[in-house]
Amino acid sequence: MTLVRFLSTLLRLVFFTGLFLGAAGLVAGSFLVFTISRDLPKLPSPLSRIIETPQSLIYAADGQVLMGLGERTAVSLDMVSPDFINAIVATEDHRFFEHHGINKLRIVKGLYITLFKPGQIQGASTITQQLAKNLFFSFEQSWQRKFKELLVALQIEAANSKAQILEAYINQIHFGAGAQGIEKAARRFFGKSALDLNLAEASLLAGLPKSPTQYNPFRHYDRALARRDVVLARMKAAGYLTGDEVAAVAQVRPELHQGRRDTRSGSYFVDALISELVKRYGEDVVYHGGIRVYTTLEPGIQSMAEDAVRQGLNRLDKLIGIGDGEPDQDRPQAALVAIDTASGAVKAMVGGRDYYTSEFNRAVNGRRQAGSGFKPFLYYAAIRNGGFHPASLLTDKPVSIPVVGAPDWAPKNFKKTYQGPMVLKQALTSSVNTIAAQLVEQVGPKAVIDVARACGVESPLSRVYSVALGTSGVTVYEMAAAFSTLATLGVRRDPFLFWRVEDARGRIIFEHIVRDRNALDQAAAYQVVDMMASVIDNGSGRSVRRLGFTRPAAGKTGTTDNYNDAWFTGFTPSLCTSVWTGYDRKQKLRDKRGVGITGGRGAAPIWTDFMLRAMNGEPERDFPVPPDIRFETVDAATGCPPEPALPETENPGDTTPAKTVRVAVKAGVSLCPEVDNAQTD
Repeated sequence: MTLVRFLSTLLRLVFFTGLFLGAAGLVAGSFLVFTISRDLPKLPSPLSRIIETPQSLIYAADGQVLMGLGERTAVSLDMVSPDFINAIVATEDHRFFEHHGINKLRIVKGLYITLFKPGQIQGASTITQQLAKNLFFSFEQSWQRKFKELLVALQIEAANSKAQILEAYINQIHFGAGAQGIEKAARRFFGKSALDLNLAEASLLAGLPKSPTQYNPFRHYDRALARRDVVLARMKAAGYLTGDEVAAVAQVRPELHQGRRDTRSGSYFVDALISELVKRYGEDVVYHGGIRVYTTLEPGIQSMAEDAVRQGLNRLDKLIGIGDGEPDQDRPQAALVAIDTASGAVKAMVGGRDYYTSEFNRAVNGRRQAGSGFKPFLYYAAIRNGGFHPASLLTDKPVSIPVVGAPDWAPKNFKKTYQGPMVLKQALTSSVNTIAAQLVEQVGPKAVIDVARACGVESPLSRVYSVALGTSGVTVYEMAAAFSTLATLGVRRDPFLFWRVEDARGRIIFEHIVRDRNALDQAAAYQVVDMMASVIDNGSGRSVRRLGFTRPAAGKTGTTDNYNDAWFTGFTPSLCTSVWTGYDRKQKLRDKRGVGITGGRGAAPIWTDFMLRAMNGEPERDFPVPPDIRFETVDAATGCPPEPALPETENPGDTTPAKTVRVAVKAGVSLCPEVDNAQTD
């Protein structure tokens, strides 16, 4: 009997397809149906076994399981509130009890979009088709897969009752917050069994499967209620509720269970990973597809990062004068991202002080001003496109740059003092704002933005002069990725969180291939890196050396004018790490004496503590020198080779040697021509 029902429905599908496509379409449709139907998965018996897909598992780089997703607790249909059954049918497939697995009107729309709008694959899913998706372990959105799902849905309808189909379906739905199936959802959100759900609770749960993350009532209660109102409207349209009943229930605000409010990963990295997986594959696949995800996370390095952030924030608390009893919302926060420069693999990620106090991931979601941490992009633009080099001479002096339609831009140095003529390397080493302002006036904001984009910064960047001083918000993740491009002397390797994804049968459905892109000129990038090494050796980041990090490294501090943000992003040839510190409310970072806390005081110690541990045991190596780079020693105040010291009789009383700077310049570059034109006070 079931075979007869299946063949009958199949023939109706062929005929219906022919009506839509014409006589030629009837022949083609017949061939398509009977060809594809030979390669369909076998239906489980009983149908309830369709939800027995194993948990999705997330693995660390060393093979240990970080987290399992999608554990289910199945219940029979008679153990579920009739209000929920009515709500889910009205919302997901109001003609469920009338059709034979497919909705012909939806199929017409789906066929039209798929055939006549290239690049779009339109679904036409009934509850039965959604259930059929569980038998497929290729997550590519193609018309062939959609068509196979449709055929399997016909098989399911032919072999099972509506009650069996609905029971299997409600036990496999993902509701968010770690709740798979209606029983776990009822207990997770309301602390009761599925049978005991009232109409207000049942209708709220029926709205969650559309987007469990977006409508999670633990985090977005008002959104969940708005979605509940849509469910109630559909229940009224389907005849399950009257207008008066809808109006009464819409006034009820169901009380959420106050026990274990959410199933949390406990990891900022895992949260970011799941978010990316959901964007790529959808929540159904991630939470009950039985996939295996092999991540880039190194547990040992992650532990070092968490310890460094914790200890760094404790030190910062003491520096500011915050006592032990102060709540976390009144304490500064921090974020850290560490990336392997050879591949782009994210080795560690910390998104805040305490995950269980605040799940907000400041590493990937918090855009903050980078301050002077953005200057390396400006200096690269000046060297590559502006005709400058590290020994080019400019004058540190008050500047005022005209801006069309706005007041002149007149940035100040942090110390409000001016040092006169200096070479570019010294200007970056000491993070001199007025020199940066003169550079961006000459090369233009667009050139700076173009370099940042080439390196990997994706956040919106304002096309204004001050972009060179880091006034646009960026994430720690982006800064680590962008500086990794500098660390490799211009080879961009995009950051990523997982190496491989396998389906429930162990077949690889995604594998990350490291792809190199030449984003920057190697010689120009090396000159910037050499200047950034001086930041650590002699400049605003010298606390790194004082704290004991002796390896070859380069980096840049960043501090906003109002001391709201303190950064340090730096790298060795193999590992790039970015650290941000600040308050969530953009409050000033000041110590007990009222002195502003810079990136060198707030973020660099965290960076150093982490890098000392993470690099322990790794062989030391320096940045490779491009073949067209030469080194020269110049006078820091003239940009020319220093003059020989005069005999004391000819230079009486002057025993202070001229300050010199060793610079890396491209072969063929003349060092002194600009001296005659150098601006002086």
